[in-house]
Amino acid sequence: MILADEDLALLLLIRHFERNLLELFDQGRLNGTTHTCLGQEHVPVALRTLLGERDHVFSNHRGHGHYLARFDDPEGLLAEIMGREGAVCRGVGGSQHILRGRYLSTGVQGQSLPVAVGVALRLRRREPGAVAAVHVGDGTWGEGSVYEALNMASLWRAPVVVLVENNGIAQSTPTSAQLAGTIADRAHAFGVSHHRTDLVDVEELRAELEPLFCAVRAGGAPLVVEFTTHRLGPHSKGDDTRPAEDVALAGSHDWLPRVADALGARFLAEDERQRARVEAITRDVLARPLSTWEVA
Repeated sequence: MILADEDLALLLLIRHFERNLLELFDQGRLNGTTHTCLGQEHVPVALRTLLGERDHVFSNHRGHGHYLARFDDPEGLLAEIMGREGAVCRGVGGSQHILRGRYLSTGVQGQSLPVAVGVALRLRRREPGAVAAVHVGDGTWGEGSVYEALNMASLWRAPVVVLVENNGIAQSTPTSAQLAGTIADRAHAFGVSHHRTDLVDVEELRAELEPLFCAVRAGGAPLVVEFTTHRLGPHSKGDDTRPAEDVALAGSHDWLPRVADALGARFLAEDERQRARVEAITRDVLARPLSTWEVA
């Protein structure tokens, strides 16, 4: 397995960051809610080199990995989630609603797609070659705004890439029980290209997706990329209602044991480094005063 040092570090940073959040909730140190991306870390890591500074990224409720892949700022993100000084949005956005430069996350399903189409149209006219990338889940395909956005994106050839992290379950409802047909057929109905991938290896995934991203950048119209993923953790905090066999099946697809076996001592050293980094960041953020802001 070929895995760059920065990719291994980022995979493990996200894994330890998310585990740490669940531990903080168990300790009663966090309020509100949070949705971890445990088991899906390879997606934002693979996209790290495919999305540049000029691109807009629209994230969703399960977006910590997306943010960390773009900014490598676990300190600011944890402070935001905990409402402490140094927070990305002064603690107003929390876990789900973050705005930083050309990055925006929201917990409202389907909300970002119409906005992304508008942004993409501006990019096409003012900044050719840049794209608007939108992260959604399989459950988001139950929202009408998705189809309105795909219709406009296809008609107007907007450089939008819809990144579908399909983990087979929408909160507690299996996808098979709430989604008729396929995501591919839904994209094709609007004349939008669709690509599905089961890859987990970061380098292989990048190599597969790079020409597709290049085609969108060249003005080839929108694209839907569907990632087959497996959610290891609960939907939100501790509300995992899946049968034990489903949880075990998801665990059998985890990338981490495979990477650990392939990289051996190199993995162990980086795993310890990122675990210690997250622990140190947590101690620092916990010691900070609560964030403050003024109402304009």
